[in-house]
Amino acid sequence: MTLNELRSLDPKNIGGWPVLPKLGVLLVALLLLIIASYLLDWQGQLEAIDAARQKEVTLRATFLEKKKQAIDVEAYRKQLADIEKSFGTLLKQLPSKSEMEALLTDINQAGLGRGLQFELFKPAANENVSEFYAELPITIKVTGSYHDMGAFASDISKLSRIVLLNDVALAQGKDGGLTMDAVAKTYRYLDEEEIAKQKKTTKDAKDKAVKK
Repeated sequence: MTLNELRSLDPKNIGGWPVLPKLGVLLVALLLLIIASYLLDWQGQLEAIDAARQKEVTLRATFLEKKKQAIDVEAYRKQLADIEKSFGTLLKQLPSKSEMEALLTDINQAGLGRGLQFELFKPAANENVSEFYAELPITIKVTGSYHDMGAFASDISKLSRIVLLNDVALAQGKDGGLTMDAVAKTYRYLDEEEIAKQKKTTKDAKDKAVKK
C-alpha cells in the first residue's frame, strides 16, 4: 500500500481496512499490551523471582555448610576426646600437693642410689604459681664421678613425675671427682581451691590494671 492509501484509511472504521493495515494495528496493539504488562505487573514478578533465586543460592550454601559441619562433628568429638585423654595423661605426671614430699624423696634417693653425695638439696621457699600448676625449683649440689652423675640425670628423666634439670654446671671437685650444681624443677597441679584463688588473683590484677 502507498502512503496516500494509508492516509485515506478511516480510523473509525478499522473493520473495513485491508488485511495488512489491520495486522499492523494488531501488532502495535500487542506490543503496547506487552510493554504495559511488563511495566505494571511482570517487572515486579521478575524481580521477585530473581530475589527468590538469590535467596535459594544463599540457603543452599548455608545448607551445604551446615551439612559439612554435621559430617565433621564426629571428627571434632573424637579430636576433643583425644585432647582430653592427652591432658589427663599429662596431668597424671604432675603430683598433687600432698605428693610433693614423696617426689622430693624420690629425687634425693635417685642421687644416693648412684653413690652421689648431696652437699645441697634446697627446695625454694615459694612456688612459682601459674594458672593450673605450680613450679618448685630445687637447688642441688652433688659430688661424684662423671658416670654416676650421668646415670643420676637419666634416672631423674625416667621418674613417673616430671622433673627437669636446669642451669647445670660441672666443676672439678675433691679427690678427682666432679661437683654438679643444678636447679631441678618439678611441677604439681593445683587443686580446685587453689585454681579458684589463682583465677581471682589474676582477675583482680586485670581489674586493677584497667582502672589505672
